[in-house]
Amino acid sequence: MHRMVAAVEHQNAGACDRWVIDPARGLVVARPAALMGILNTTPDSFSDGGRHLGVTAAVAAGVAMVQAGAEWLDIGGESSRPGAEPVTAVEETARVVPVIRALRAAGVSVPLSIDTTKAVVAKAALDAGASAVNDISAGGDPQMFPLVAAHGCPLVLMHMQGTPRTMQVAPTYGDVVAEVIAHLAERMRAAVAAGVAESAMLLDPGIGFGKSRDHNLTLLRALPRMNRELGRPLVLGISRKSFLTGVTGEALPAQERDAASHVVHALIAGECALLRVHDVAGAHAALRLRNAVTPDDLTGDQEGGIHAS
Repeated sequence: MHRMVAAVEHQNAGACDRWVIDPARGLVVARPAALMGILNTTPDSFSDGGRHLGVTAAVAAGVAMVQAGAEWLDIGGESSRPGAEPVTAVEETARVVPVIRALRAAGVSVPLSIDTTKAVVAKAALDAGASAVNDISAGGDPQMFPLVAAHGCPLVLMHMQGTPRTMQVAPTYGDVVAEVIAHLAERMRAAVAAGVAESAMLLDPGIGFGKSRDHNLTLLRALPRMNRELGRPLVLGISRKSFLTGVTGEALPAQERDAASHVVHALIAGECALLRVHDVAGAHAALRLRNAVTPDDLTGDQEGGIHAS
């Protein structure tokens, strides 16, 4: 596994970078990474589709993730697995809004992001108690940036080549790192032009979204460069993705890829602000071990995560 990200080295030794992404709510993210628990309310997500259908099951799962160490929950009502078919905004809203309301009613106070590409869904989720928008299309809906600007909430912008339905057919790049950086920088500029504060943005290189195994590994090795050139907190989602088995040589189903996932989580945590994970308890243990054995000069005060400013 060490060859996956052997070239990833923390470039800001002695400092733990922090970003105030929502001054009004005192929301701060920092490196090394905190955990963003994945809460899919879909029947067809690649790893946990169908497990959290219904408000009761979804809320129980969300509460369990927070108790296990998640400092953020990412709630989605439309699968973005390779080959996934889109769902209507009405259906997506019906899946996520009752869950967000119920999580808040249950006393869950961590940030909740709505994982959607549709502005109308994002608005309904924000009105129901969501804290942020996670848009894998990076503003594909022309109403998304104005909506986020009006709400003044944090925004995650992700790189994706193609759409979930087509992205893994034949992903092709001349220079995957340069192209991903350029795309994310352009989408940041577009969001700023629409009124979104640059300080509210987090960036995701989109591991597994229109990338081959080698593209994914190249991007993971280039995280220090992304930090230097983009200057924004990074969100990474490598949990249970198929490129892991392409490296290990084990044809494991998604639910059995946690061990490989957590090795990579530990390796890249110093370059990220948030790690999007399925197995929160396992990832939390991996990061505790990572912080215990990583020299202080690489992690600064080792107080990453999410804080009130």
